[in-house]
Amino acid sequence: MNRIGAKSVSGEGGEDERRFKPYANGDNANSPIKQIASGRFGVTANYLNNCEEIEIKVAQGAKPGEGGQLPGFKVTELIAKLRHATPGVMLISPPPHHDIYSIEDLAQLIYDLKQINPVARVCVKLVASAGIGTIAAGVAKAHADVIQISGHSGGTGASPQTSIKYAGAPWELGLAEVNQVLTLNRLRHRVKLRVDGGLKTGRDIVIGALLGAEEFGIGTASLVAMGCLMVRQCHSNTCPVGICTQDEDLRKKFDGSAEKVVNLMTFLAEDVREILAGLGAHSLEEIIGRSDLLKQMSRGSPRLDDLDLNPILVRVDAPDEERICRTIGRNDVPDSLDAKMIEDAKPVFERGEKMQLTYAIRNIHRAVGTRFSAHLVRGNLSERMAADHVTVQLKGSAGQSLGAFAVRGLKLVVFGDANDYVGKGLSGGTIIVRPPARSPLISNENTIIGNTVLYGATSGQLFASGQAGERFAVRNSGAEAVIEGCGDNGCEYMTGGTCVILGSVGDNFAAGMTGGMAFIYDDRNDFDNHLNQDTVIATRIQSAHWEAHLQNLIEQHLTATDSRHAAMLLSNWKESLNRFWQVVPKEMLNRLSHPLSDEKERESA
Repeated sequence: MNRIGAKSVSGEGGEDERRFKPYANGDNANSPIKQIASGRFGVTANYLNNCEEIEIKVAQGAKPGEGGQLPGFKVTELIAKLRHATPGVMLISPPPHHDIYSIEDLAQLIYDLKQINPVARVCVKLVASAGIGTIAAGVAKAHADVIQISGHSGGTGASPQTSIKYAGAPWELGLAEVNQVLTLNRLRHRVKLRVDGGLKTGRDIVIGALLGAEEFGIGTASLVAMGCLMVRQCHSNTCPVGICTQDEDLRKKFDGSAEKVVNLMTFLAEDVREILAGLGAHSLEEIIGRSDLLKQMSRGSPRLDDLDLNPILVRVDAPDEERICRTIGRNDVPDSLDAKMIEDAKPVFERGEKMQLTYAIRNIHRAVGTRFSAHLVRGNLSERMAADHVTVQLKGSAGQSLGAFAVRGLKLVVFGDANDYVGKGLSGGTIIVRPPARSPLISNENTIIGNTVLYGATSGQLFASGQAGERFAVRNSGAEAVIEGCGDNGCEYMTGGTCVILGSVGDNFAAGMTGGMAFIYDDRNDFDNHLNQDTVIATRIQSAHWEAHLQNLIEQHLTATDSRHAAMLLSNWKESLNRFWQVVPKEMLNRLSHPLSDEKERESA
């Protein structure tokens, strides 16, 4: 796709960093569009900075509203590395994005992504359905640059048969509604429209353009060109032509090549050119949104009533300049505090100096540290820095997405509190949130950070002297964290890292957790009532190794936050230890670096 000036999409499973640079022969395997889906697998600051566009996959046409599962037998060493998971352990992709429950939340995610990549466009992928126009209008107002409408055809062969047969809607219906609603609301010129969902011929592409699309996604046809037989058993690891399988014997049967896809695209382009000539048009741009050139054909009996397609053929009355997006670049979003931080930290970027910065902060300051992290990644500085190379002290209340995608070398210390999404996608950075020194509040009895903290974090540390909201550490796959209590759905879908919670937790703790580890201080002796035991077990600490690991993290928490609660637990360690639970996924029991008990370790020795 790079050869012919098109754009491939990475998909939601991350991408090997070896692909980010062209190969020795000049071929470029990097995907210009990086996808960020509900599982946030492999979504790091480096991943997001090696692309031209970031696609937020809200859902897909083949199985709208559903998540997905990758069976353990398909999680190879490479896939586990890319997804920051454990080989052989099942991975669960949640149905929703846990940081998107409203258009405002979506706007925040778009803002975060435009901070971590200062030049990339942001696309939002929606599924064709009734009412999609209203949603698309909100997406446009949220400063998206591209809206993708996905139809029910095509898509993954791993979808349930019920979804393939009965869910979703044709892309024509969704595209027509989105184009009409955006044009009526004078929003059409702000976003490009892209469509996918079983496009096979030049005729499909021209119809898509007439209904308002400027860009086109061709996935299934490309797979067929490479040899896909559409057996639709992608999830079973038995693909007979070696495309969607990790079985090395089956992979040897794959005979696809880049040339086959190039040939497909070339013939599609020629087909489009012939149809355009028949319409008297010189380019696709001339016919975008020209639904008046379409008419309904009847191929049934004249005695039968035809389906009335007039609603999708309506052309909204609007000025010509508002019927198509001619924006060059992307829709800008407001600057953050990072603009000032980057200006003040010139010695860091120019000479690699170690620095400490201090600012007052308010809740209007969003995604603090995110743009700063982008500059560290783009300057290839992060990996060479110590964890506290740049320390930023913040006094006040931090807005949403504090330290989102923060990288190694950046340490954020907040004397106050923080809103939702702290450490979203944390990529090696350190975040400390603690009450002001003179605060009379009892830290473990008060909330200090909001909801959906550490969503999709891959590495780094978080220490918060207080409680977190709901869905703490959802889909955490590598970060270490110590907090003093959390709400419902803590450690949901977690696949890596370690979470220490020095207080009570809400209901449904550890739901879908298949990796990593959690330690819970059960001072109320009611943890059993809150634990979801479907995928995990909970045991008292019976190993000196894990006891030392836990104690070390609490000591780090005390050093970072001066938490009186942590100090109290450490001062009465033997008594405190008896109140801790160790939560471990069942699939990880035979994969731990050390057994859960010293007795088992002696038996194995």
